[in-house]
Amino acid sequence: MSGRSRAAVLLAAVMTFGAALVPSAHAAPRVPRTAVLDGVRLELTRARTHHDPALRRALASLTARADAWLGQGPWTVVDKPRPAPGGDVHDYLSQAPYWWPTIAPTAGNPWGCPYVQRDGQRNPEVDAGTDRQDVEKVFDSAYDLSLAWYYTGRRGYAEKAGQILRTWFLDPATRMNPNLDHAQFIPCKYDGRSIGVIDFSQSYTAVLDAQALLATGAPGWTARDRAAMTGWNKDFLGWLRDSAFGREEGAAANNHGTFYDMQLAALAYATGDTALARRTVLEAGARRIAPQIAADGSQPQELARTRSWHYSTFDLVAYTRLAAIGRHVGVDLWDYRGPDGQSLADAVRYLLPAATGRAAWPHPELEFRRYAATDVVHAAADAGDPAARRAVPGLQAPPGGDLWALRPAAEQLDSIAG
Repeated sequence: MSGRSRAAVLLAAVMTFGAALVPSAHAAPRVPRTAVLDGVRLELTRARTHHDPALRRALASLTARADAWLGQGPWTVVDKPRPAPGGDVHDYLSQAPYWWPTIAPTAGNPWGCPYVQRDGQRNPEVDAGTDRQDVEKVFDSAYDLSLAWYYTGRRGYAEKAGQILRTWFLDPATRMNPNLDHAQFIPCKYDGRSIGVIDFSQSYTAVLDAQALLATGAPGWTARDRAAMTGWNKDFLGWLRDSAFGREEGAAANNHGTFYDMQLAALAYATGDTALARRTVLEAGARRIAPQIAADGSQPQELARTRSWHYSTFDLVAYTRLAAIGRHVGVDLWDYRGPDGQSLADAVRYLLPAATGRAAWPHPELEFRRYAATDVVHAAADAGDPAARRAVPGLQAPPGGDLWALRPAAEQLDSIAG
């Protein structure tokens, strides 16, 4: 059966189980109404985990990750050593990763200003004194723990995931305000920047899917929790659409714009605005693919970076997740062809020689990691691309194992911080 045939079968299953996917205000859905992941596919996979050796191996890797989170956190936005420039400890704060001080700090100039940019070179000070590392732990842990609970039913995973989400997003004393007004600030230069939106857009869809998994009846995750998270997500969606930073990020012409669309569509779908989700995915063809992907499948703006491999795969994480959201709202982004024939499949095929180790990556890259492309190749293969399907056996598994079978949604597998 082809990838598109499998997709058709799953779509038919979604229609069959439609009532289960849209529960009443109080009932837990039987099938998770995930934004990126395919809830019906997850249900089918869960039913096979007990008798499929490959799935059992993947599940062992997933539960090992979840076990490691049990003794960590919860994290909160209010425990940073100093608040964001606005003075509210509930505001999220992060620092621009590629900006560096020009002189040694002094009592009169504690930051060492002015700052200068070094593309692709991460300043280690950005991971101390801000919320960036903690929020990434929230995203990763909530996703791993929720998936582990979904597949195993172990209560401890669900309870820990719920604690982490409530502490960061819901509890009045520790919650984060639903804005990114002070993301990726530059000391002595900017109190926040629109490109800081990507601090959330690159990973927050995993939290939306974690919430959907927990909403299928996880112990300790109540109807009140579900309603409160929906409220937070609606407020954050409003900020994303209406704030100056949100509008500026949406106008970006590189991976920032792609991730913005992906986050916007996911939040819209998760909060019930399927019309906005559908419109966002539908417009991404002419708005994103046509100007950002060349006829040969390359992504010129990402190739111009000092970490061109990382950013080429990074942009495709957003595209393939956006295409997955489109599946829920009746838009097949994989079918789009630009005026010069550009397509998502072409962009993935451009990576295949390096992704399979058949050829060196011919562009600048400070630290090449072949496995960075593994998930996006899986996504293209699932969408039915023959070249990607042939390439799958030659992919390199990322550290911790290839978990695609359990969570078929692309992740950025090579951390820029690594």
